[in-house]
Formats: sequence, C-alpha cells, structure tokens
Amino acid sequence: MPHIPNHPSARKRQRQNLKRQARNRAIKTRVRTAAKLALEAIEGNDKEAAAKSLRQVTKVLYKAVSKGTLKRNAASRKIARLARRFDRKYNPKSASMS
Repeated sequence: MPHIPNHPSARKRQRQNLKRQARNRAIKTRVRTAAKLALEAIEGNDKEAAAKSLRQVTKVLYKAVSKGTLKRNAASRKIARLARRFDRKYNPKSASMS
C-alpha cells in the first residue's frame, strides 16, 4: 500500500514526485530507444544512416542531461561508447592506431 501523506506540503511533494517520475521515465525510455536504434544502425552497413542515428542519440542524451534525468558523465560515456563502435566499424585504420 502506498504512503498517503496527511500534511498539505507532503501532499504537494508527492504530486511533484509523481510528475517528475513520469517525466523521467519517458525521457529514459526515449534515451534507451534512441541508443538501441543507433546501435542497430551502426551494426548495419549504411554509414550515412549510422552517422545520422549517432547524431540523433547524442542530441537525445544531452537533452536528457539538460532536463536533469541523466548525469553528464553517464551521457558522455554512452556517446563515447557508441562513437567508438561507429569508428571501429567505418574507420578501421584509425581504430587500430589507438
């Protein structure tokens, strides 16, 4: 059974928490979907589509950071990992140097 607040400020806090929870859940779902689509595009054979999806997921991740849903370093880490996979597939010479 969920906690039922009695004090007016506690009721307001619960309303705010429920709104934030719903917003954060939607943003995180959008992030996961974009990352999954980008990964599928990178695994495919179309370099332009992969680059476009990588830009899209970068945009979605940084937007999630600006909303406070994700931490900046977590978003940067996800972007770096996807970019590294993209680079290893489509630029094999530069990947072997590092």
